Amino acid sequence: MGHENGGLFLDLAGLGEDELVLREQAHRIAVEVLRPAAWVLDRMTPAQRIAPGSPFFTTMATLKSLGYHRFFLPAEAGGPEEPLSPLAQSVVLEELGWGSLGLATAFLVDMLPVITMSRFGSPELQAELMVPWVEDETGAFHGCWAITEPDHGSDFIGQRDGDARSYGRAQLVAEPGDGGWVLRGQKSAWVSSGPIATHAAVHAQAGRDGDLSHSLFAVVALDDPGVRRGAPADMLGVRDDPQGELFFDEVFVPERNVLVPPGPFYPVFGDQLLCLTSSVISNVAVGVARAAFEEALHHARQRIQGGGPITRHKNIQLTLYAMFERVETARAYSRAALAHTQANVPGSSPGALGASPRHARAAQVYAKRAAYEVAHDALQVFGAQGLSRDSLIEKLFRDARSLLIEDGTLEVLALDAARDLIQNYEHETYDLEEMMATW
Repeated sequence: MGHENGGLFLDLAGLGEDELVLREQAHRIAVEVLRPAAWVLDRMTPAQRIAPGSPFFTTMATLKSLGYHRFFLPAEAGGPEEPLSPLAQSVVLEELGWGSLGLATAFLVDMLPVITMSRFGSPELQAELMVPWVEDETGAFHGCWAITEPDHGSDFIGQRDGDARSYGRAQLVAEPGDGGWVLRGQKSAWVSSGPIATHAAVHAQAGRDGDLSHSLFAVVALDDPGVRRGAPADMLGVRDDPQGELFFDEVFVPERNVLVPPGPFYPVFGDQLLCLTSSVISNVAVGVARAAFEEALHHARQRIQGGGPITRHKNIQLTLYAMFERVETARAYSRAALAHTQANVPGSSPGALGASPRHARAAQVYAKRAAYEVAHDALQVFGAQGLSRDSLIEKLFRDARSLLIEDGTLEVLALDAARDLIQNYEHETYDLEEMMATW
């Protein structure tokens, strides 16, 4: 399961006493719970991972018994009386990513329905579902985010330019019913936690004649009549979070379960939701990058080649430095992006006008790329040992490669950031001839 460096290489500058205690607690959970469970889950078959008694369920129950699922909620929704600072949230997210990208992903998608219910849910839905979900400490509830479809993946992020019809008709459609909506269609095989979730936050095209951008967003109980799950997928990486299809055959969703009514998913709700997910995922990706760096550094110090440790070779020294540089810069930017998003997303404070999509997407792109590049270089440091299934770096490499696609491909995220900066970046322009005339 790799060498546990205890976070010795984490830059602790700027952390107060509370953040240091929280970091140490989260790191111990990553060492003692997440990483061992992830190691076992990675070697199971897809069916074994979702079977009763799987380490997946015991791990989720452990996190909930410790109250981690309440850390990111406001006090009025059942979160801590003294809310965690964005810096404290970044610290926890990095440790979860260090322990297991898959289990961190499962933890985050579990919270998505609850967070959206806390902001947009009706009082009836909050009392019926959100409150018991928040109070659960056994893992009885588990959420997922059902957005991608077989014919529509990361392009869900990009279909906002008024030409959404060019992306084709959605494969999950919601049509008006008596007191609610009826869902018909499916979501793709890449729904994280889809095979085991009890509830899903679901995007569905509103009306058969609509387009992808005109949708509703609702919470759906996955044991409702008409819901069916496909077999769990056998993935290259992130195997510790089961993924699979969801099918909806005449599934009735009461009006009280609708979080965002039918209308354009963008620009407000979709943009800001993706700012939250982007800034959160970027901090998890930093944890993956740090894990790979620490494995490589420990190995290079211990590996004897040609009569001495390979750290005496300049190419290894430069590689380790470049890895360290990527981890540190990704951490700094990811923490800044999360702090900005938490302070500016609508509802975070009176008068909040919205977080910056281009900065949040850039944080995710940069941190994901850093995680993959660090894992790639770490495997190279290991040499043939890194190709062995008995090496943690082999798993970290597969997980880091999956990050380049998971939660939006780097290309689509970058294009979305480019669209925002082209349309909204403000700067002062100068006439050079006029400037020279007054010089």
